[in-house]
Amino acid sequence: MSYLTNSIAVNLTLGVLFVFSVVTWMLILSKFWQNTRGSRQDTAFKKAFWAAKDLHEGEVIARAHKGAMAELTTAGFAALAQTKEVSLSLDSLGDRKDILERTLKSELQQIQHRKEHGLMALASIGSTAPFVGLFGTVWGIMHALKDISMTNSASLDIVAGPVGEALIATAFGIATAIPAVLAYNYGVRRVRTTVAGLDQFATAFLHLVMKTPYRGETGRSESIKAEVKN
Repeated sequence: MSYLTNSIAVNLTLGVLFVFSVVTWMLILSKFWQNTRGSRQDTAFKKAFWAAKDLHEGEVIARAHKGAMAELTTAGFAALAQTKEVSLSLDSLGDRKDILERTLKSELQQIQHRKEHGLMALASIGSTAPFVGLFGTVWGIMHALKDISMTNSASLDIVAGPVGEALIATAFGIATAIPAVLAYNYGVRRVRTTVAGLDQFATAFLHLVMKTPYRGETGRSESIKAEVKN
């Protein structure tokens, strides 16, 4: 590192800030790639799903696609299949709606938690990096003042060098915190936007299922058998 100083404490502080900076940019690049990929996957799935002829074809499409929206839809179909309700009475429809709502809500919370992964690290780095840099600066100034007292001279050429080296830690701390804070704020906004879109899709999916009764593979097989007998 080209900014090493004569103080061990300042050098250790710069090392910690360097690690913080590496972690920050790794998280930024990782989140950018995940968000870009997830957006493409959700767009492709939504287009294919709403073009399906019926719910059974929609289930096949959901299982074939990847992404948060496909996972949410697949979980909804799995919950409907577990009910195994063939009757279309109001009681059974009410039970199916409750089960589906709970399943979609639970899956949505899990997706949100996965998308929030890493944001806490960015927030921690953004809030602590300036203080870590300030600690290195204070320690460096103390070390510089000690050396100045030993030389019995307070001229500018003696004071400016050690104090300037100590201030490097503060500059590094601020430079590390700024991208972390910006990435955290953008990440939180992106998660909220994504979750809101998933929630809207879940609501539309719930209404679609209630209007178009879905009986799962069991109900479909029985319907096919009945048509064959007739």
